[in-house]
Amino acid sequence: MLLRLMILILLGLARANAPAGAQAQAPAPFDANLQRLAEILGALHYLRGICGANEGQKWRNEVQALIDAEAPTGDRRARMIASFNRGYRGYQQSYRTCTPAADLVIRRFLEEGSKIAREVTARYAN
Repeated sequence: MLLRLMILILLGLARANAPAGAQAQAPAPFDANLQRLAEILGALHYLRGICGANEGQKWRNEVQALIDAEAPTGDRRARMIASFNRGYRGYQQSYRTCTPAADLVIRRFLEEGSKIAREVTARYAN
């Protein structure tokens, strides 16, 4: 819940801080953070699924909302999508079933994702 709230705040900041017409062309100073967040969401999409969270497409929808709000084009868009896929596939190769280690990774990614959202919000909020 906290991660979702932080993502929504981050999305609003991304839109508010980007100059009109330039947001889809020039990289934002927080692009690396958004890519990391997309990677975390990809990992969560896979790991929460094998751990029986019954969340369906929740994490994929979160990254889609991030992409829709940021409206990146070209390489920026491709990097965000690749980050999500890298997170998903990386854990798909490592985990076939839910383990205590997978639960730990989930908790750490939830914390890291929240931290990224808080830091970007604090740094780029007006």
